[in-house]
Amino acid sequence: MRTLALFALIAALILGTGFVQSWNSALIILNMGLVSAIMALGVNLQWGLAGLFNVGVMGFVALGGLAVVLTSVAPVPEAWEAGGWRVAAAIVLALAAIAVAVLAWKRLPRKTRGWAVAAIAVVGFFVYRALLDPAVSAIEAVDPAATGFLGGLGLPVLLAWPVGGLLAAGVAWVIGKTALGLRSDYLAIATLGIAEIILAVLKNEDWLTRGVKNVIGLPRPVPYEIDLQGDPGFVETAAGLGLDPTTASTIYVKLGYSVLFAVVLVALLVLAQLALNSPWGRMMRAVRDNEEAAEAMGKDVTARHLQIFILGSALCGIAGAMMTTLDGQLTPSSYQPLRYTFLIWVMVIVGGSGNNLGAVLGGFLIWFLWVQVEPMGQWLMGAITAGMADGSALKAHLLGSVQHMRLLTMGVILLLVLRFAPRGLLPER
Repeated sequence: MRTLALFALIAALILGTGFVQSWNSALIILNMGLVSAIMALGVNLQWGLAGLFNVGVMGFVALGGLAVVLTSVAPVPEAWEAGGWRVAAAIVLALAAIAVAVLAWKRLPRKTRGWAVAAIAVVGFFVYRALLDPAVSAIEAVDPAATGFLGGLGLPVLLAWPVGGLLAAGVAWVIGKTALGLRSDYLAIATLGIAEIILAVLKNEDWLTRGVKNVIGLPRPVPYEIDLQGDPGFVETAAGLGLDPTTASTIYVKLGYSVLFAVVLVALLVLAQLALNSPWGRMMRAVRDNEEAAEAMGKDVTARHLQIFILGSALCGIAGAMMTTLDGQLTPSSYQPLRYTFLIWVMVIVGGSGNNLGAVLGGFLIWFLWVQVEPMGQWLMGAITAGMADGSALKAHLLGSVQHMRLLTMGVILLLVLRFAPRGLLPER
């Protein structure tokens, strides 16, 4: 009953937004709430199920956004002719050098393998840069105002969502192989640093993502509003519902995203619940609660940590691809690790760490408050300062403080939950 009541409250808040403000605003909150719930579900798998403190969430979300560009954007033939194949050759060369270095480390005698690996790394790096740098310059010189990058494969955008999960999972495997042996606080520092590296690559490698110029006009899985407004059948249906074509088209498009996102969330939630209640889920909780006892029972703790780290990161990658599809553009500068990673962690803690439904609830609730607190604060401060003189310094200070209401509210909510419901609104059973 508690679970149903809390989710009914979320539904009432979103419906209330539709009645009081507008249905477009309500659907915007709903769509980003669905995406946030998937992110929170991924973090909950890592922290709630395995106790892994990952602070690099935004890095994996950004990789999902990159997957949309690489999958759905049409290729730029001029850029490929200018240097695309040389870039591909440089990447293959770099991977080959890494493979040779690993092989040398494993096969050569202990006395010489360090020098051999260092020599392979140095030679490989200089050859790689000598091949990559001229190719990158040639690509970025191809109509830099409009393209200046290689583009993607031109495939349907819905394929980018699982590709985003796979790309994030692949990077998580590389990170996990090197960082999961660290203690929890060092793991948090490592994942945050790696997320910053990923975002730095996205912001600076124009040949891949156009950097700060952004990739706009991404394909979408739903119709365009202008096409709906030009459809006589749609215009007639909208008129029958008492809506003008412009409003009806925006609501129709947002509802289309809502259906797609809801299908993905329900599918992932069902899989997460099946995993949680399976023998594998019980083993993961045993590893989380006492690693030494789990190791004594023959469990490979490091391998299990790597497994759950990859799964949680894959969910964040899927959510990142969905969010970029919803925005219709890739904006690398919008990924702010400290700010939005904090927000996702608040979702998990407030909803209930270790409870998948709690993570979903926290995703919806915290995102609703994140969007609505500032206009609510504007109204509240306006009411408080209504009787003050226009030149009052206190009035100016209070009205100028509205922009800080979001972070203040998140902190207050977090403190209240940790004080009165430390296991979250929907605690783990």
